[in-house]
Amino acid sequence: MAEDSSKRIKEFWAELPRADEYFLGSIRDWKNVQIALEEDAIWLKGFTDEQSVSSEIQQLPNFLLYELRDGLLFRKDALIPSKKVRTALLWTPIDKALRLTFPTSNHNFFGIDEKIEVKLKPSEEEQPATALLCLISEIKDTIIALPKFKLEKIDWIVIDDKALFLGNPLLSFPGKTFWSKDGHLLPTGFDFEFKNLSSLLQRKYNECDESWLLWNENGSVLSINREDFQKLSVSSFRLTEKSQEWI
Repeated sequence: MAEDSSKRIKEFWAELPRADEYFLGSIRDWKNVQIALEEDAIWLKGFTDEQSVSSEIQQLPNFLLYELRDGLLFRKDALIPSKKVRTALLWTPIDKALRLTFPTSNHNFFGIDEKIEVKLKPSEEEQPATALLCLISEIKDTIIALPKFKLEKIDWIVIDDKALFLGNPLLSFPGKTFWSKDGHLLPTGFDFEFKNLSSLLQRKYNECDESWLLWNENGSVLSINREDFQKLSVSSFRLTEKSQEWI
């Protein structure tokens, strides 16, 4: 009796040029995936069905996904095999084999190595805003008139000529809103192009969770020490106002 192919467990392999190894940071946390290296190619195996069709996989450049059948590698929905399966490969879990390197941060502002290009993209998932960035000149007359109960759950910090407010519920001021993810503050409506990059950047630049990493849509970022925030009140605002040039 012939085997029912619909019940066969699929085994996925993938191939990637060695030059594109740095893109694999987006799937480094997939501990079920194994990786092996050849001179010019990287081989991967162990993907689940869900991982094989995920956005993380689809966004990897020059990434070729195969299904293993009887020792042959087939592209998706192909009837003719593309390659024979590689033998004598040394397989290692991807989270142990892959090493990402980042440059040293430069004070509060830092850039990411050109090999790890961080991009934000519009997201279809709506996230609640947890931070608000406002021009102080536009809100300084309004804030001193607000009742105490609207301020007491908000922390804030001055960034140049702007104020960053953090808390819930946020104040109804004109400005730019952000949502929080793994210690990052991302513009609402945006997320990292490679979602798993969020935790990688957090572990590298904010391992002790001492800072907020404030992102702009163009991929620039500012590190803000959490201890530099202060509780918002009319008195704290006025004291800060007196010490600033934007009075």
